Amino acid sequence: MKNLFLLEDDPILGKGLKLLFELEDFSVTWEKTLAAGKEKIQKEQFDIAILDVGLPDGSGLDFCCWLRNEKYEFPIIILTAQTDEDSVVKGLTNGANDYVKKPFSNKELVARIKANTRSLKKDEMILKLGPLVINEETRRVEYNGIEIKFNRKEFDVLCLFARKEDVVISREMIIDQALNNIDVNDRTVDSHISHIRTKLQKAEVKELVLQSEYGVGYRLKVLC
Repeated sequence: MKNLFLLEDDPILGKGLKLLFELEDFSVTWEKTLAAGKEKIQKEQFDIAILDVGLPDGSGLDFCCWLRNEKYEFPIIILTAQTDEDSVVKGLTNGANDYVKKPFSNKELVARIKANTRSLKKDEMILKLGPLVINEETRRVEYNGIEIKFNRKEFDVLCLFARKEDVVISREMIIDQALNNIDVNDRTVDSHISHIRTKLQKAEVKELVLQSEYGVGYRLKVLC
């Protein structure tokens, strides 16, 4: 599942886009201001960003420029009601990969997103933690060449930790980004973590430790 960042201040449009992207199997993080967007971008990893131009505390074009200056390389699509050529050129000059004018059709926007994410390198779908290799495309986990089988939710949780190595991840973040908020509580999260630990231990994986951070969440440590 790819992680999509949406910056849109219109509550109705933002809610609709979030639902649309989730139906297309994206994990969506939606923010409404530049300040909140910058804070979120620095804490999480994303595969693509969709940015509105007109925001309460600035321009999505400036945010796009900031992303590129900070060396974020994921594709960026600009959404705007501005239709003049100068705005289009400015967006592309500031580092955007694509530009979609409002009003737009959902099919067009989804097609643009898929076209831009399709160009992501296949090796970005391979996560390596010492001798543990996670292939997000085939959903296969191997340790020293031997497969460890995880169910769908366990795999998604493990990938979240693998992408945020040595970062404390709260139960709320696990529910939001890996378990998709469907009938999930803290006890369910702890159960998934317990199952992942058990399977890693049975496979004699000694290089990885899923540590509990009391009152906060969990952290994946790589010891090798």
